[in-house]
Amino acid sequence: MLISCVVYFAIYFVNLRKVENLREEYAASSNQSEPQKVGVPVDFKKLKKANSHIYAWISIPAANVDYPILQHPDNNGFYLNRAVNKQWSVYGSIFTEDYNNKDFSDFNTLIYGHNMKNGTMFGSLKKFRDASFFNQNRYITIYMKDRILKYEIFAACTWDNKHILANRNFDLEENRTTYLEEIFDVRDMQSQVKKDITVTSNDRIVTLSTCMNNDAKRFIVSGVLVYDSQNQ
Repeated sequence: MLISCVVYFAIYFVNLRKVENLREEYAASSNQSEPQKVGVPVDFKKLKKANSHIYAWISIPAANVDYPILQHPDNNGFYLNRAVNKQWSVYGSIFTEDYNNKDFSDFNTLIYGHNMKNGTMFGSLKKFRDASFFNQNRYITIYMKDRILKYEIFAACTWDNKHILANRNFDLEENRTTYLEEIFDVRDMQSQVKKDITVTSNDRIVTLSTCMNNDAKRFIVSGVLVYDSQNQ
């Protein structure tokens, strides 16, 4: 039994070190020497050479979220257990599915990441369950080539495990409205909702989604678009 535990933790820490090394390697691309036209601090040319599936970068500094966003062209589950270098990893990657366009033009863009116990990937999103942290950390920043998007967080709440995009037709305005009403109606001890932020069916939002200990529930952090550098 002792040997099994030693082997388990040895594998765990090896995998953790690999993830940290990958993160440092790819995060280095966010310190490019020549800033792009709108000041995007990410070298997407370098990232694309490493993996063409990288199309954006997400940053929430206080939550230690600082990762590339990927989307596989024909396998939505590919990055569930694959690192940015496409090698198998229990940590997976931060990714979207082909339900969403890669220009964040959809009403609701779902971004997935594992809830790792060590706080990596989307494991740190649980911090938003704390009212003080939620109120002090307001923004999600998405970087793309020649473009910056900023979202104001309006909800961090427990949700059911039904696939949000597969089970709701957001092409219909009434479905968008109903979805937002459901979010603003959430009331439980592990959820925070900022009711003084106005979000309408015509807005664009992002939803960061991660698992919880309860298989029937997920934890989501939602933000509404408040800044698009293309419109400035």
